[in-house]
Amino acid sequence: MKKRNPREMMELAIEEMRKSVQEPRADGKATPKVGAVLVKPDGNIETAHRGELRHGDHAEYTLLERKNRNTKLDGSTLFATLEPCAKESRRYPKLPCAERIVLARIKDVWIGIEDPDPTVDRKGIKYMQDAGIKVHMFDRDLQDTIRDENKLFLAQALERAADAEELPKQQTLSTLEEKLEMSRLEDLSDEAVEAYRSIAKIPEDPKTTAFKLRFALQGLLKEDDGSFKPTGFGLVLFGKNPRRSMPQTGLLATLHYVDGTEETRDFDGPQVLVPEQALNWLREKLPNPIDRTRARRREVNESLFELVREGIVNALVHRDYDVQGAKCQLVVTADKIEIHSPGRPVDPITLEQMQSFSAPMLSRNPVLHYVFAQMELAEERGLGLKSMQTGAEKAGLPRPKYTWKAPYLVLTLYRTAESANSTLSEDVQKQMSSAEGNGWRWLTQRGGTTALEYAKAMKLSDRAARLHLTKFVRLGLARKVGSARSTAYKVV
Repeated sequence: MKKRNPREMMELAIEEMRKSVQEPRADGKATPKVGAVLVKPDGNIETAHRGELRHGDHAEYTLLERKNRNTKLDGSTLFATLEPCAKESRRYPKLPCAERIVLARIKDVWIGIEDPDPTVDRKGIKYMQDAGIKVHMFDRDLQDTIRDENKLFLAQALERAADAEELPKQQTLSTLEEKLEMSRLEDLSDEAVEAYRSIAKIPEDPKTTAFKLRFALQGLLKEDDGSFKPTGFGLVLFGKNPRRSMPQTGLLATLHYVDGTEETRDFDGPQVLVPEQALNWLREKLPNPIDRTRARRREVNESLFELVREGIVNALVHRDYDVQGAKCQLVVTADKIEIHSPGRPVDPITLEQMQSFSAPMLSRNPVLHYVFAQMELAEERGLGLKSMQTGAEKAGLPRPKYTWKAPYLVLTLYRTAESANSTLSEDVQKQMSSAEGNGWRWLTQRGGTTALEYAKAMKLSDRAARLHLTKFVRLGLARKVGSARSTAYKVV
């Protein structure tokens, strides 16, 4: 068997995607560009793209049914640039691609990007995972390429989802998608709903049936004998007090003062309002130094507050709401700010990918993500990792850090450039010289370096640079990756 490099197969799928044939439509709707690559157990490969043999045919259908209908595909691996359509998402007698893949007994599936429609987002992925298929996501940079080349389709798909006239049948990702029997429309906050309506530029009045239907299509309400009731997600986002029925919701903030005292604050109202409420609270509590080293005055903390907002939104959107014994937490000390989000990264994203800020884009709770994105509080489809990393670099702050402290995924943000050193143990600090301390602060802002880059940045000889980096490794602060000329040092 000839092994195939996954990265090469992803790139081949994108090449195939570019061959897609636009379906001729009188309404002018864009059809997606989709490419698929099938790697058979013997190492042979086949490719297909949307519309290759007939207008409108999905790439997976062409590959599995038209080209390999009588071929045994057990144990094969499939690479597709777009999430295969979910079970029950297509009208009978058409079979959804996710179901075709399961029936073909394919072992592994690599997916470029999620389905853009928030009502079916991740449904195809979950259907395949439930059937025992191992699902992987394309590398982040390749996801960006796919989205860039499908801009028109993605934009139109979101518009169609918002303006749909009937509710699609859906596979359940979370119990919060269902209506809560004891909930009522009156449980929703008028302030939160109006804030969403204003920012998202929704034309309908919240009291109209059209607006309620829009909320139902977005998974925020469910129709119940001619009336509407909030779903779990609807209450999480817009409920006056969602903790009454879901105690795990909300954000608990704790501020630890240097004198040993602490102050707490619960943000347990509509979650769409929580990020700004928490930031306003922090602004009142934290000193806001003025940097006069430049020609113009600059509020140093504002850069940090932007990182905090991104971290809070991520925690609320991507947390696992099935972890009922824990809620999101904001913990502030003199040197750092920690944001705790219950649950591990959503499968197939790994903790290692989060720690390296290379995690592919994937939403655990697409309904929540869609609303926060419409309110301009979250990246359109991502985890906010790119903006978090670049934001810290621009502010001259150490790179944020992800760790796992069961049952929480913990994001650590450093309040100052010196925090990277002050948060080290006293024993480690004693073993580092002033020059090494400066070097460590620089390295924490970058996340990794080579000896040559480090020597140039710190104005050191090659030998001195290597001694610094070797010491960081010995102290357990960094790890060495690669060998010879490709050797690099990564912050642990």
